[in-house]
Order: sequence, then C-alpha cells, then structure tokens
Amino acid sequence: MEKVTLNLKEQNRLKVLNDVNLKKMTIGQAATLMQVSLRHAKRLLASYRKEGASALAHGNRGKLPRNAIDESIRQQVINLAKSKYKGFNQQHYSEKLREKEGVPLSRSTVRRMLLKEGIASPRKRKAPKHRSRRERYAQAGMLLQTDGSPHDWLEGRGPELCLIGAVDDATSEVVYAHLQPTETTAGYIRMLRAITFSHGIPLALYHDKHSIFKVAEQQMTLDEELAGKTPQTQLGRILEELGINSIAANSPQAKGRVERLWGTFQDRLVSELRLTGASNESEANQVLKEFLPDYNRRFTVQAREAGSAYRQPSPDFKPDQVFCYKYTRVVGIDNVIQFGKQRIQILPSSHRQSYARCRVEVQVRLDDTLAIYYEGQLLKIKPAPLEAPVLRKQVLTPVPKNINKPPESTPTFHPWRQYVHR
Repeated sequence: MEKVTLNLKEQNRLKVLNDVNLKKMTIGQAATLMQVSLRHAKRLLASYRKEGASALAHGNRGKLPRNAIDESIRQQVINLAKSKYKGFNQQHYSEKLREKEGVPLSRSTVRRMLLKEGIASPRKRKAPKHRSRRERYAQAGMLLQTDGSPHDWLEGRGPELCLIGAVDDATSEVVYAHLQPTETTAGYIRMLRAITFSHGIPLALYHDKHSIFKVAEQQMTLDEELAGKTPQTQLGRILEELGINSIAANSPQAKGRVERLWGTFQDRLVSELRLTGASNESEANQVLKEFLPDYNRRFTVQAREAGSAYRQPSPDFKPDQVFCYKYTRVVGIDNVIQFGKQRIQILPSSHRQSYARCRVEVQVRLDDTLAIYYEGQLLKIKPAPLEAPVLRKQVLTPVPKNINKPPESTPTFHPWRQYVHR
C-alpha cells in the first residue's frame, strides 16, 4: 500500500476515529469534534475501517491538477528567461511570452516559475518615503512634464545616450521621446517643434532648474539687475513666444510622473534594445520609435475631462522663426556684422540702402543656416570680404661678419623684404 502523509487536521480525525473504534466515544460526539455532519462522520469511519488511514487523505493528493502546466512549457519559460529575455522584468517578460513566443501565461504564473528556479526580478525597488501625490491635471495638453535622462541605454554596446522626452500629466501619454548624445538646448527645441506639429501647443511645461531653461541669478549682469530685467535662455524665449507657461520644479519628486517614466524606460526600453541588439544612436531611436506606440497603448489613461487643451498654431505661424536661436548684433558702418568667426555683409534693400548702426536679429536655425532680420524683414546677405592685411615693419638682425653661413637661429637678411604680413 502506498504510504500517505497526513496533515495535522487529518491526524486529529484519525485519533477521534480510533476512539470511536475503541468505544471511548459515540459517532455523534466524533462528528462534533471533527466539525462535520453525522452522515459524513459515518462515511469517514466506514472508509477508515476499510482502507485504513490513507482513506482520510484527500483523493487528489499526489496527483497533477487538470490545469497543470506542461513541464516542457515550464522549461521553455525558464530557458528563455535565462537567454533571450534575460534581464526582463516579470510583467514585461510575460507580455513577450504571450505576444512573441505564443505562451499565454499570467504574470503571477511566470513569477512563480522564475522564483522557484531562483530567478528574481532584476528591478530593485526601494521603500518610498511618504509623500502626498497631487491630483492630475484635468485635460490633456494642460501640462507636460519634461526631462532628460542620461543613462547607459545600450549597456556598453555603444555610446552612452540621453533620452529627451515629455509626458502628458493628465493621461500619462508619452508625447515625445528621442535619444541623443547629451542633454542640449537643441534637443528640447526639436521636442517642442515635434509636439507642436503632432499634438499642438501645450498650456504649461513642467521641468527642472537646469540652466537650459532658466538663467541662474549669479549669471545676471549688473545692468540687467539694475534695469529689473530677467534674462532668458534660448528655450525660455521660445516658451514665451509660444505662450507656454514655464514651471520649474523644486525637487525631482515634484515631477514624479516623468521620473517614474524614466524608471520604466530604463527597465523596458533597455530590454527591448538588448533584444534587438541596437548598438548606436540611429538603431536605438528606431527601436524607440516602434516601442513608443505600444507603451502608450498599455499605459495611457483617460483624462478626467474630455477634449484637448492643446492650442493649434495660427495660419501665419512660421516655425523656422520660432524654433531657432536668436541673437542681437549692431551693424558696422560698412554694413558688416561679426557673428562668431564669420563676417556677414548686409546688402541694400528696397526699404533702405544702409543698415549701418542698426540693431538686427541673427537667427540660427536647427540646420545651422543663418537668417538676419531687421524689424521683421528678412535681409539679403552674403559673406563679407576679408579685411586688408595689417603691415608691420620687420625687426632685422644684422649678419655677423667673417661667418660664411649664419646660424639657424639668425634670420637671413634680405634688403628687399622689409615688411612681413602679420
């Protein structure tokens, strides 16, 4: 007879039934002690007398349940977790099993399999401090949270990159994400341009106190402080021209929605990049482009209020004149301005012949092309000719006498070469 191990409840029932057999108690008292009906107590006693103690064990004990997962499937899940999908979190891995491998298992089932094999979730979570979470904004487009996330996205297969992105506070939709080498003003300008054309102009932008967004107080000049002027960065000027309210967060926790987004991306997106073997910026952005719609489909929520607060640009909106760098220069008397190492000649127009001493605006587009405006009018320009060289008399050293060949450190005297170019 097969040996059966009884649990504590079944051992207590065995003791009671033995007392019934020894005439120490009645079957009615036994039913009360076992907390079963009299009929079921008689059934247990009859089975015990016929089959012994094994009759008290549950009939399915030691048998596989009808819905048990096949051992080959369990082994497939374990092998994939150790190879192809190594480093995926349990929820992400269960999604990949269902969509890519045709294994429709729940997250809890996958988690139980992996833990039994000793494979814990790679994502470590710290116990959070107590903070009060504010309510979401009511409508999409009322507030976007933006930030840059420098991280080893390619896990050593390529250069470290920075993810520039923005998430809608009302819906958690990631309205923009792009990987680039570093966090730059140009990256945020491209972000605002893309969002303007894909969704519209948001009401407010929530960001950190990076110098890209705001000029530090210690960088203000004395004239600006005395005049009461607040200097602007290039991005701050663009936000003002678009009518976007710029809000600076006082802590990373204050913009928790975008910070949590980076935590999710550093888990899921890194795993997707590893799965495709992306090893450079271009390949990584291609994976991100395919990853983003699927992410938004899974995690976007419905706003409390229907409709959209995004504003559409006016028909006469000129994006190239907004999404650019702008600098002010004073034109010289020869109608030339100096911009960096370049000297640019301003040509006469039908409005005026000379722009000498005028204050013009130099616009540098994202493709590095230049455009110069005066009072909203685009000016015609061309590279200015080089300045005439400044001549300076050469200091000559006389040749020593009685020496056939002068030493190398002594310049040779040429009576006709009295001047050299500086």
